[in-house]
Amino acid sequence: MEHQLKKNKNWIKDLFKACWGVLNFTRSAILNILFLIVAVLVIGGIAASGEQPIIVEANSVLKLDLVGEVVEEKTYIDPYSEFMADAMGNNNDSPEVLLTDILASIKSAANDNRINALLLDVSRLRGTGLSKLQEIGHALKQFKQISDKPILVYGDYYSQTQYYIAAHADEIILHPMGAVAIDGFGRYRMYLKSALEKLKVNTHIFRVGTYKSAVEPFLRDDMSEAAKTANQQWLGDLWSEYKSDVSTARQFEQSNFDEQLTGLLAKLKNVNGDLAQFALTNSWVDKLMTHQEFEQYVDNQWLNQKNKTINFNDYLSVTSQQFNPIELDKIGIVVAKGTIYNGTRTPGDIGGDSTAKLLKQAREDDQIKAIVLRVDSPGGSAFASEVIRNEIEAIKQAGKPIIVSMSSMAASGGYWISASTDEIWASPTTITGSIGIFGMLTTFEDTLTTLGVTTDGVGTTEMAGFSPTRALNPAMGQVIQTAIEHGYDQFIGLVAQERNMTKPEVDNIAQGRVWSGKKAFELGLVDKLGFYQDAIESAADHAGLSDYQVTVVKKQLTPYQVFINDLFATYAPQITVNQNNSPMMDVFNSIMKETKTWAQLNDPVGMYLYCYECDIN
Repeated sequence: MEHQLKKNKNWIKDLFKACWGVLNFTRSAILNILFLIVAVLVIGGIAASGEQPIIVEANSVLKLDLVGEVVEEKTYIDPYSEFMADAMGNNNDSPEVLLTDILASIKSAANDNRINALLLDVSRLRGTGLSKLQEIGHALKQFKQISDKPILVYGDYYSQTQYYIAAHADEIILHPMGAVAIDGFGRYRMYLKSALEKLKVNTHIFRVGTYKSAVEPFLRDDMSEAAKTANQQWLGDLWSEYKSDVSTARQFEQSNFDEQLTGLLAKLKNVNGDLAQFALTNSWVDKLMTHQEFEQYVDNQWLNQKNKTINFNDYLSVTSQQFNPIELDKIGIVVAKGTIYNGTRTPGDIGGDSTAKLLKQAREDDQIKAIVLRVDSPGGSAFASEVIRNEIEAIKQAGKPIIVSMSSMAASGGYWISASTDEIWASPTTITGSIGIFGMLTTFEDTLTTLGVTTDGVGTTEMAGFSPTRALNPAMGQVIQTAIEHGYDQFIGLVAQERNMTKPEVDNIAQGRVWSGKKAFELGLVDKLGFYQDAIESAADHAGLSDYQVTVVKKQLTPYQVFINDLFATYAPQITVNQNNSPMMDVFNSIMKETKTWAQLNDPVGMYLYCYECDIN
């Protein structure tokens, strides 16, 4: 009888195994079939379309339509996932465009006899660091100097970011119901101290630096005077640069900028509250036109029924196919963009291991004679930052020059990974410094007690049972603070060694304080002021190169990744930019962004070199 029961149990077990196997096989088969169907449709659609190769015709006007945020490196999105999302109607509302692609297209167009003029479309350009806007503005100035070709821009509305680019056009045209919104730079955050107290959440902060205000929202209900002083300094530097660049491009006085509401109101009343007329009267724009009037204006005076227009992406695809048949020595570009996390990360974030691996790849490539590390980062994990810096030391020991080019921000951990290079370049509006360190621990013992949940037990040492559900032992707090202080001492020691300064000298300009690139140059934290190309040319000089190629060092893809990328390479998803978010949605998105960053920070010992002040609005 017992034997029979056992036999029946085994039979039932085998039946379940068989059923599960069938279900698992069916699931995999369906997914594979769906994938094959999609692949066939894509390939079939491409084949059926019979598209002719893109040709840049004579007498063309390049339409430089910039969509999304200008970045140093695009955030990695799996091509198959992107295709499926677009097929389901979930279009990407946060597109990105590479700064290097924009600069390359403008430079090519200046020397391209087929291009007669440049038509800017900045209507879908989103918030972009001022240093990147300056690089684009500099390229537009060179375009006019080299080619003497005209630049035109039209918009329904110009944000502060969009207007900086527009200001470099020969003619700015605005819709009669439009506006120009230039409201300066600000740094405003939400403060959580009272909210955390009501939730009975205990936040334990460990930091060094009078100005290391990243954790202030957890300790205060307002910005400290020290933080206000520091932020006003570097925000003022950026605002001064913005006003200087725009007023020079538009050839009017800086007094034309409105910094007081009373002055703005008086001007607006003079034009009966008409924002577009205010922009015209104030010399922000040159003409007011409806869409139809602008189309006619372009057709009659720009295209003149002879010229053709070619958009940015098509022109880029043509010009990027050009290659030099002669193999030259190379300058390797390694991009370090985003928050610094421990371990491996995809492009768009910095992984200590993955970015160090890219630097190692450049170090071991005999064709690469010098390296430019392009940094656009507010920092992050202290441990990961040191892993990257260790590889930079290995590059120097190998005899290869390595130059840093700071983009919009290279602060805290971003400065740590820059410090040991042979030379540091920054733009005047780079946000850098923030030499400080912090750690944070949140415990919920009081919150849980309110709910009737407690934690108790025993351990062999006082360190055992360290947990967010238990109160922090004051002695343990002192242990953590001591480690944080050691980390700060390491930071200022590193800077002192690399910048030929003393520790007290570094400490005087450190303390977590943020500086503009212009001020950092005056303080000796950077070597040169300039842009991306300046750093590349300096790297070539360090390596003794006159003729060279520039190559971006990228992660080597697996055969599967190569197949997927090739399969969807010709698929261009419909890109939209949602500019209609309600104010409440903007607040919600801001909270989610900050929460996500805090949640993902993963330093193994909980020490961070991070500049939260660097996110301006």
